[in-house]
Order: sequence, then C-alpha cells, then structure tokens
Amino acid sequence: MPLDILLVDDEPTLRLVVGDKLAAAGHRVEVASDGARAMERLAERVYDVVICDLLLPKVGGMRIFEHLRREAPGTDVILITGQGSVPDAVQALRNGAVDYLTKPFDLERLLHELVRVEEQRELARELRRVKSALLSAGGAGPGAMVGRSTVMQRLFERVETLAGSDAPVLITGESGTGKELVARALHERSPRAGRPLVTVNCAAFPETLLEAELFGHERGAFTGAFKKRDGRFRVADGGTLFLDEVAEIPPQAQVKLLRVLQEGAFQPLGSNETVKVNVRIISATHQPLKQLVADHRFREDLYYRLRVLDVRLPPLRERRGDIPVLVEHFLGRFSAERRITGLTPRAWAVLLHHAWPGNVRELEHAIHHACVLAGGGEIDAHHLPDELADVDPDDASLPLDGGIQPLATALREFEREYLQRALDAFGGNRTRTAEKLGISRKNLWEKLRTHGLKPAGDGRAED
Repeated sequence: MPLDILLVDDEPTLRLVVGDKLAAAGHRVEVASDGARAMERLAERVYDVVICDLLLPKVGGMRIFEHLRREAPGTDVILITGQGSVPDAVQALRNGAVDYLTKPFDLERLLHELVRVEEQRELARELRRVKSALLSAGGAGPGAMVGRSTVMQRLFERVETLAGSDAPVLITGESGTGKELVARALHERSPRAGRPLVTVNCAAFPETLLEAELFGHERGAFTGAFKKRDGRFRVADGGTLFLDEVAEIPPQAQVKLLRVLQEGAFQPLGSNETVKVNVRIISATHQPLKQLVADHRFREDLYYRLRVLDVRLPPLRERRGDIPVLVEHFLGRFSAERRITGLTPRAWAVLLHHAWPGNVRELEHAIHHACVLAGGGEIDAHHLPDELADVDPDDASLPLDGGIQPLATALREFEREYLQRALDAFGGNRTRTAEKLGISRKNLWEKLRTHGLKPAGDGRAED
C-alpha cells in the first residue's frame, strides 16, 4: 500500500532526486524546503511518514520530530543527518524514530526502510481489525480459544462437530497449546453444559492417591482416610470428567478406568458397593500415547476406549499467522491498567522470530511480562523475557532452526492465510472479499496472484 510521505530538506537536489525515487516506488510525496514550511504542512494534514533533515533553516528537525511525537504519534519518522548531528539522531531513535540516514545515504536503504514501515503499518491495521472483531463478538475471555488461521478454523469446526457426541475424546498436543481450553469448549458446547466439568491432573497425584481421587473411598480404606469421600467420577455424574496428563495414570487405576468406560460403574476404595455414573470422558496428553502402548506402559484396550474421537492441537510454530491475534488478545487482558499502546517493530520482530517451544502459554507469559516491565507506552524488545530478548531481529544470519523466519516472511505468511480465510468466508467472491478487506478488486487480484491463491470453485465468483 503506498505511503503518504512528507520529505523535508533544504537541499533542492536531494529533494528532487529522493522525491522522484519515492514517487517511482508508488508513494505519494510532498516536499518542504525548511522547518517552518514543514510545520505548516503538518498543521494541515497527517502523513504516514516524515523524512526529515535534522539541520534545517527556521525550525530544526528535532523540534519537528518532538512535535510529531506529541501531535501525530502514528506518523513514522526517518531522520537525515550529517556526521555532526549523529548523537541527536541516535537519541531520536531511542525516542521512537524509525531510523536515521547519514549523508550521503543509499536510496535503496531508504526504500528498504519504507518497506518495513509499510509492513508494520499493515500489521497495525490488521490488529485493529482483530480488536474490532473481538469486541463485536463480545470479547474473548481468559478461557477463550483464539485463532484466525486456517488450521485453527478447522479445529473450531471439529470441536463444534464433536461437542454433540457423548463419545470419549482424546486431545493431543504439545504443552502450552491449550488442551484444557479445548476440553472446556467441548463441554460448554455439549448437551451436558449445565452439569459439572470436573478436571483431574493425573500427574499431580501419587499412585497411591490417584485411585482414591478418581473413585472415592470409605473411611479407613487406607492410612489417612479419616472419613468417607466421593471421588471425581461421582462429582462429575451427568457431566464431563477431564483427565489431563492421562498418560500418567498408573496400571491399577487404568484397569478401573477401563471398567468405567465399558460398564459405567466402579467401586470406591474399601467398598463393595458398585456405583453407576453417567460421565463423558475427555482426556489429554502431550506424550505419544500410541508409543507408550507399544512399550507396554499404557493399556492398548484403554487407549482405544479413550480415543474414540480425537483432536490434535497444532503447536504455535505451525500457525504463526495467529501470533498477532494472540498478542492483541493478551494485551487486552494485561495492558488496560498500564496503558500499553502497542509494540515496537523490534518487539514484533523478536516475537515473530522466536521458536515458541512453550507455545501459546509461553507467548501469554511473554506479553504479561512485557506489560509489567513497560509500565505504559510501547513494548520494546528489552521488555520481553530474556529467552526472547536475546534474539536479534536485525541479524541477517539468524538461524532458521525450529521454524524461525525473517519478519517479512512471517508477515507474508500471515497475509496469505488471512486472504485465504477471507476468500473462503465469501465463497470465493472476489468483489465482496475486496469490499470487506477495504481494498480495490485490482489490489486484491494482485495479492492473490502474488500468493498463488485461487478462490474456491472455478474462481469466477465475481458478482
């Protein structure tokens, strides 16, 4: 998308050469020969970018920069400086300038910086659209599943499909991907929504206590059993029991769990009474349960009973297009009291470069951490946790292990996923898609061609 640019410099040749180069790149350019004329133009309208020399007649470049920080914080500033004013430019960079160029400067570097500005502004626009969508949908609470990527849309559809069944569901995925959120969504969208959802973390109890926790016990059934207690199965009767970290269930408890699944009945510890229950089982694990069966560490018959239906949660590195949506979601939760206004380009670059081994939970922690340290204003890279902040987004030799990609690549992937989702939402109708996205049909057509996308069907849905 072309930028509205004000170029401020007192050298006529520089204004002519740079202005022509920017116009040839598709930008809309206005020029000013001194600081006073620049201030007049800034009083009349708001620009996307101001490219400004620091040493100007009448009004200096630093005064113009400070004026823009106060009156037009959404305007990006690139400063032009001679060797003598580099310290001032560096200070401006710390205060929010995009970059500074030392005369004589390379025009290609300036165009590269403007590409970065375009990408960041487009990302900011998308975040505003996301925020608006979240608000119009009533907001996404702390326990909501958040995502707009194709893989997450398929996950949401699968949850809706499986929710109406009473069959057991096995949720698999790496730690931090949101398995408990999926379990809650399955329960809340099911006919059992009015009954209890009871959660048991099977890894939190020693082998001797897990059976008592699940099935209950009579007084004196074991040392420390001073009174009778109902187990989680009985508490969940009529509702849903969520067994997190199900791979940690010891062998004896596996036998009893299999009987509940087969017969809907169990015996509390120390009792001969058979208790009948009507409970839907949802289980989750980050471990390869099928491999545990092969290693004889998990019962094969129980595995197939638990996995009548299944849901796989993708790791965050497989849905990087959702990072901006998730960041906006977490900012809404953590930044209200601290008045966080957004993230700097460097912070975005760090977030998009990171491999996210801890998945969404790690991202949530990173944004919470950054909101606390920033206190207000923009979150910068140094506000992020140390394991993220040591990534240098300007290092072109950054290894691409673990799915790490350059910022430009990640943004292209995000745009491609978003365009595909928009096309799908309107059945391939390019006219309606362009209108909803706020761009022309020609612009949409160019983007589709760039990304190699085609509408569903025959690709001729234009009306």
